[in-house]
Amino acid sequence: MAMIMEGCQGKPQTEILEKTCPQCGHPIEIFSIDTQMTCENCGFVIYNDMLNCVQWCKYAKKCVGDEMYDHMMQIAEREKQKRAEEKARKQAEQEMVQ
Repeated sequence: MAMIMEGCQGKPQTEILEKTCPQCGHPIEIFSIDTQMTCENCGFVIYNDMLNCVQWCKYAKKCVGDEMYDHMMQIAEREKQKRAEEKARKQAEQEMVQ
């Protein structure tokens, strides 16, 4: 697992965060400095909120490494596409109602 770069100005104090697996509902503990964690119950991989940071920080590649950076940017792009598709679907539904 990648860790946040030591010199990162936005680096919070290390905390243990508890998230809920979106696949099975099992609680997952993740350190605030970890980029991802696998659910012990079902194997689903969750990502820390660092995804937002990686999208705008000029040190992101150095911080999380090339491979993790590329992976997180792919996830961000898929999420962006999903949001655009959902928005288009909702607009089409609203037009049909009118």
